[in-house]
Amino acid sequence: VQLQASGGGLVQAGGSLRLSCAASGRTSSTYAVGWFRQAPGREREFVAAISWNGGTTPYADSVKGRFTISRDNAKNTAYLQMNNLKPDDTAVYYCACSRSASFSYAPRSPSPYTYWGQGTLVTVSS
Repeated sequence: VQLQASGGGLVQAGGSLRLSCAASGRTSSTYAVGWFRQAPGREREFVAAISWNGGTTPYADSVKGRFTISRDNAKNTAYLQMNNLKPDDTAVYYCACSRSASFSYAPRSPSPYTYWGQGTLVTVSS
């Protein structure tokens, strides 16, 4: 499975961006999708995840109420809608997928994710 993240860019504080994560290759299995981010000098952190059926969507406390994760299985694409962006949201955002037999599985830990995209840079100016 190959993942392509896109949609990053420069935005002012309070603005919005929508990131996309397109999967290609062997996508016939059920899988969860997660978004993680890494700011300069900081460790990679969990942002949000979504289960195969879309029914499980955990979020990091720092983005809850501002970010929304979704997916379109017919298009093999997941999205991260980011509203009310803050300078602290500046980071490289990575999407990842984790194959699972469970339709409701959406892990927060990066360990179960075996496929990762290349990352897309989000810069929020104050």
